[in-house]
Amino acid sequence: MPFPKDHKYTAEEFFELSPESSSEQYELINGEIVALASPSELHQRILGEIFAELRNYIKSNMGSCRPFVAPFDVKLNDSNVVQPDVMVICDRDKLDGKRCNGAPDLVIEVASSNYARDYIDKLDLYSKAGVREYWIVDPAYNKILVYFFEKNRFPNIYTFDAAVPVGIYDGKLNICIAELLA
Repeated sequence: MPFPKDHKYTAEEFFELSPESSSEQYELINGEIVALASPSELHQRILGEIFAELRNYIKSNMGSCRPFVAPFDVKLNDSNVVQPDVMVICDRDKLDGKRCNGAPDLVIEVASSNYARDYIDKLDLYSKAGVREYWIVDPAYNKILVYFFEKNRFPNIYTFDAAVPVGIYDGKLNICIAELLA
């Protein structure tokens, strides 16, 4: 469904234009409606395994946070509605049964064809919206950039064979992408 580029949409307009039954996925980035490409098999494997690790950790520790996997809308503000690949939301008041209203605590994006969106646009959006921790998992380079905004504006960079500490859990949970894909 093509959308005019000369119009800046609000989140309300975006939700009205995006049918829930559509197989096409869209995000609203700075008022512009952007179509999302279908993910690759590797992309899906990585996000599925990371989601499972987070879910299992939260369940085994009787945590109150909730993990989600795309597609699930996150309304960051009136100009930005995103669908992070994986997210953890600890404030359940942000959940309204349809979407998350406000910043998740942890957002993980698996980089694919549009690097600028994950490395620049979403980095800026997530840091300004109040996301506590943002991971960019890059299968092309076997790297993970971890931004823990509460402590530092610069990322820690890990390889796929490193145990990456999850900052929102004070490093008590570590995720190794290579082990998940083995």
